[in-house]
Amino acid sequence: MAEDLLVLASTSPQRRAILAQLGIPFVVIPPPFEEDDGPSTDPVGMVRSHARGKAHSVLPAAEGRPVLGVDTTVVLDGRTWGKPSSPEEAAAMLRMLSGRTHVVVSGLCLLTGEWEELHHETTRVHFRRLDDREVEAYVRSGEWRGRAGGYAIQGRASAFVRAVEGDFWNVVGLPVPLLAELLLRRLPGVYPPGAGV
Repeated sequence: MAEDLLVLASTSPQRRAILAQLGIPFVVIPPPFEEDDGPSTDPVGMVRSHARGKAHSVLPAAEGRPVLGVDTTVVLDGRTWGKPSSPEEAAAMLRMLSGRTHVVVSGLCLLTGEWEELHHETTRVHFRRLDDREVEAYVRSGEWRGRAGGYAIQGRASAFVRAVEGDFWNVVGLPVPLLAELLLRRLPGVYPPGAGV
């Protein structure tokens, strides 16, 4: 049955790893959707729009299968911080996050040709004060590449985080409890895996 296989409209290795860990059957179709990661006065609206755009951009190629689109950004001082484009920008982002609390916002769009679910999740992340040597070593590691806010909480940057309020997996890049609730309600053939529905 086509609905037993989820289409992930994302090239993110983190999102692929999370779905695999959950045992959710999926295939990846890279979305032909151009994101605008510039500063935004409405981060929730931006990530919801991006998630929806990604999902809809692959729907024609999904061949009747449900599509999942996700977008994540970091919010600090009233503006959004996407993926740094250079080592210098990554270091600047980390120094800005140092010793402060920021918010990670993800938009999630689950859809088929018949229906659409569009939601968002927010998580507060508290960074301890970072030493310049830590920032420099982290940037040299390259782990910041392709990460909103310039860090991966599940990797070396776990040492930077004093506390997380909300969904940890949202910070990794996929709000798992929200997704599970939607799949249970909309696509019981996909989740929980092995339920035999």
